[in-house]
Amino acid sequence: MPQENILHDRLASQGLESERRRSKRIYLQAPMFVRGVDGRGEPFLELAKTLDISAMGALVACPRAPKIGEMVTLTVPAPSITSSALVPAAMPPIQAKAMRQQEVGDVYLTGFEFVKSIG
Repeated sequence: MPQENILHDRLASQGLESERRRSKRIYLQAPMFVRGVDGRGEPFLELAKTLDISAMGALVACPRAPKIGEMVTLTVPAPSITSSALVPAAMPPIQAKAMRQQEVGDVYLTGFEFVKSIG
């Protein structure tokens, strides 16, 4: 079983993934930079990965954990293709609030709620 499925199964069994959703969730693994402040008050910028995403938020696996309630900036890495006519404009940074988290192995799974819907 792939690691992402194990992580989702663990979350579901512990009630972290309750179905109180305002919008449909899509299981999508995508790279994302997370910029915030960790539990020790230290600023960080980490390359992370989404496990699922919706118009209202995302579940992200990250090596460092922001403080619960902390606002962070999520940024999708821009493509390195130079032909701007063929590539859509980069997605602007997303402001989000860390709502819940759990340590699983060497990553922290953090549920973020977006300040503004992306859908």
